[in-house]
Amino acid sequence: MLSDQTSSHSSRLALLVGLAGVGIGIVAGFIAGAKPLLLVLVLTAVPILIFFFARFEQAVLGLLILRGSLDVFSAQQIPAAFGIGFILLTLLYVTVRLLIGKSVHTDGFWWFFVGWVMLQGLWVILLPVGGLGLDASFLPEAIREWVRLFSWAMAYLLVMQLKDRLPPEKVISSLFLALFIPITVALMQMFLPSLLPPFLGADDGRIKGTIGHPNGFISFLLLFIGLTCWKLNQSRQRLSWLFLLGLLVLCYAGTKSLFGLVMLSVFVLVLIAPRLNPVTLIGGALLIALVIGLFASSEYGQHRISSITNTPLLNPDMDISRAILLSQGDMNSFNWRLSQWNLILNRWQHYPIFGYGLGLSIPVAGNGAYPHNDYLRALIEGGIVGLVSFAIFLVAQGVRLVQLIYSAPRGSAKRNLCFILLAIFLSIPVAMVTENIWSQTPTFFYWWSIFAVAGWNWNETQTLDNSVSASKLLRR
Repeated sequence: MLSDQTSSHSSRLALLVGLAGVGIGIVAGFIAGAKPLLLVLVLTAVPILIFFFARFEQAVLGLLILRGSLDVFSAQQIPAAFGIGFILLTLLYVTVRLLIGKSVHTDGFWWFFVGWVMLQGLWVILLPVGGLGLDASFLPEAIREWVRLFSWAMAYLLVMQLKDRLPPEKVISSLFLALFIPITVALMQMFLPSLLPPFLGADDGRIKGTIGHPNGFISFLLLFIGLTCWKLNQSRQRLSWLFLLGLLVLCYAGTKSLFGLVMLSVFVLVLIAPRLNPVTLIGGALLIALVIGLFASSEYGQHRISSITNTPLLNPDMDISRAILLSQGDMNSFNWRLSQWNLILNRWQHYPIFGYGLGLSIPVAGNGAYPHNDYLRALIEGGIVGLVSFAIFLVAQGVRLVQLIYSAPRGSAKRNLCFILLAIFLSIPVAMVTENIWSQTPTFFYWWSIFAVAGWNWNETQTLDNSVSASKLLRR
């Protein structure tokens, strides 16, 4: 009887496979005749999809590692295609899990996060109905920005599905593999620039790795500097982590970014504040001094530092109006920012409540540049309502990290990680005053991945086999 049932089941399965094969063949033949390139994409997607479900843990880690090396292909729309594919894979995986009755891991903050992203869709809806400062012709740009934000929520959700499958320390350790290509390219930009193709070259002597812009590279580096500090505190073999920290600091200084010095200073101050003593104070001061010294060792760095003296910030004889007028010809980036902020505020006054539309600060400015202030960006794109929602979202992240710190045992790896994340997070709102931090997709892609892991119950996952490393999983 069992044999007959098995034979019947096998026959039905063979019939289904055969029918599916015929259907795929017909569709593939039609696609090949209509759009051969689309056929190549479909045939490529099939094995990726099979691997994604068959080796889920390895596939997710591989996707996380890959993201840090894609921005240099922005002209080919590779990062955008990756983001859309990532969203589709996540939604497909979650849908399949729900259909077969398996659990899907989420937490309270993810629901808040995805709810906030859905709220941002309000500006996408208002744009074509004439409720904002721009018209429906800008709808593709608004949708693209919303999809970018949604991909961050999907990164959080997909990483949550690794809970109880992999130890949290192993997931975070695997993310360091994402540094290999960006740091290798950055070092070549510093020491062997002639060996790199033009699209991987440095920007006026400022290294950028594979992130696309030096200012984006700086926040990416700070995130991994924080994680390296966490590993230093957890590991017994500190020499390799000290070496990595040195490489990251060297690249950090090579970006020649003034706001990077401010971010690092805030990060170090927050990090040493709870255990302030002569040793930690000297160590933090030495780290900042090292970065400033490396920064000022080049002519470009010296010029950047000296340019501050020609701004209202350090020159009492120069007011903001004069700085704005001088910004047209003095090549001073700070004075240019004052001019840009003045332009944005003047434009915002025409549509103060709901602004001009999600992701549309560049067309509103009209000069091809971001506001270089994320609070003004939220104001011009979303009006007063958008700025308030943006501020609430930032505060919620800080509150979540504080909750996780106090919920974890004192001295535990989870508590230390959450405190490192808090130090990084507190540097971000400061940098947002003069930079376009919100547009730095790779940094936030990793930020939300780590944020998700930080919310796991680490004690429950300690029973997993700690001998299974992320590197072994990737080699399977």
